[in-house]
Amino acid sequence: MEFTFVYITCPDKETAIRLAKGAVEAKLAACANILTGMISVYEWENALQTDEETVLLIKTRRVLTGELTAWIENHHPYSVPCIVQLPITDGNASYLKWLADQTRDPNGI
Repeated sequence: MEFTFVYITCPDKETAIRLAKGAVEAKLAACANILTGMISVYEWENALQTDEETVLLIKTRRVLTGELTAWIENHHPYSVPCIVQLPITDGNASYLKWLADQTRDPNGI
């Protein structure tokens, strides 16, 4: 079984909490970490932007990332949210078992 981190940027802590709770309640995520105070510098609509954002880091099964991404896109306030995957290549067995137990098995096993 493969696991992944899903890295998402949010406009504020409240949005990150709302998305995290929804993903965990839907069993699309085992856990979410919220990191406040990130400064993002990027170009948007031909202008350089500097904004404070909040990072939402979700831990899930790799096979759920398509459904999770669609769910986040549907509930995220940005028109083009940052949602990227970072593979988990290893971890302690007891934590990875917990991660699997907390997420929905798409095969019903």
